[in-house]
Amino acid sequence: MKRRKVIQSLTTLPLIGSLPVSGERVEHVSRKKKRDVIAELGIRSFINAAGTLTYMSGCIMHDEVVETIENTSRHFCMIDEVQDKVGEKIAKLVHSEAAMVTCGAFSAMTLGLAGVLTGLDVRKVEQLPHLEGTGMKSEVICQKSHNERYNHAFLNTGCTVVEVETIEDVEKAISEKTALLHFLNITANAGQIKHEEWLALGKKHNIPTSIDIAADVPPVSNLWKFNDMGFDLVFISGGKAMRGPQSAGILMGRKDIVAAARLNAPPRGFTVARGHKVNKEEILGMYVALEKFISGDHDREWKDWEAQIARIENAVKDLPGITTKVTIPELGNITPTLTISWDDSIVKLTGRGLRDKLRFGSPSIEAGFSGLPLYYYQAGSDSIDPATEDSLKGANLIRITAWMLQPGEDKVVARRLREELMAAGLRPTTDGRL
Repeated sequence: MKRRKVIQSLTTLPLIGSLPVSGERVEHVSRKKKRDVIAELGIRSFINAAGTLTYMSGCIMHDEVVETIENTSRHFCMIDEVQDKVGEKIAKLVHSEAAMVTCGAFSAMTLGLAGVLTGLDVRKVEQLPHLEGTGMKSEVICQKSHNERYNHAFLNTGCTVVEVETIEDVEKAISEKTALLHFLNITANAGQIKHEEWLALGKKHNIPTSIDIAADVPPVSNLWKFNDMGFDLVFISGGKAMRGPQSAGILMGRKDIVAAARLNAPPRGFTVARGHKVNKEEILGMYVALEKFISGDHDREWKDWEAQIARIENAVKDLPGITTKVTIPELGNITPTLTISWDDSIVKLTGRGLRDKLRFGSPSIEAGFSGLPLYYYQAGSDSIDPATEDSLKGANLIRITAWMLQPGEDKVVARRLREELMAAGLRPTTDGRL
């Protein structure tokens, strides 16, 4: 062959390094830019300095959880087998007889009570929530200070909630209708009856006891503390500190009750909780999230939170009229929390006004607002009744948490807070001082 033809023939061959080895599958790597549906639809995303609030989409899942969800989405599995295997693993991790992944803590409450009511009687499962004439129990007893909105989960079964305040009240309230004695951990200090006394009442009358610890990790030890104490059922959210799927939770406790709860749960289609579906990806993702959370370096994480809160506090505490205070909630959402308040004669701004400036600024930042009750956060911060709205107009404080901040976002929050507080009335002097 002539030299020119030899060269032309070589240019038609692939490079040696790109030739596949025998038996090797050729993969074509796509360089297509990933689709940003949030931006495409014009949905506001933000820096979360408020915490693990449901209406703010809870948390950002760990990379390992997202990878688990993505990888398992490509396979078919039997839901009951997934729950069996995952439940066994979770139970060992949290020191309980049994466990299952639910559609959030609220779902765990409904399913746990349903399991108590029906046992393994399929006929009873089919009858819920219509209890009259079935022979099933129909009442849940809890302390008045523990009867908050999330107890609506119990009403879904057809039961009613009976409020008590003292041990004597419990003794009088217990009857053949009593199905469950329920305890809310986040308001433990508000009630007269403490954990151990509540458990003793349950044992004395052979009535199951339950506890809601939805947002009560950290500390990580709370995952097994209440199982070790002897509660028959424990309910917890998965999409908060554990950074699992936001729509997942865990029901843990007695083996017989959890088995009955499973009978009331999907994939069965004849139950009161049919709408509480959790797919295989979420079940497995929740397991990975729990495993990662338990094995995490919690001391280091705490120090990181403290450093982030200190950086934000230092950015504003030197401003005239500004007061800062770092506290740690005793029972739920136990992380360093910064409260920033101010003299409204110096800073012409309300707490809601500052929150809105952060919210609608660039980048958008969500902060905790004044002393607003938690249930308003869950409903949505703009869904406030007029009376409450009026009472908060003059509130001049906001609250900041660091546990949902992504790396570097504490610096952005610090800068934006200082900018907005200065713009509200504080002015630097000619030499740069305030």
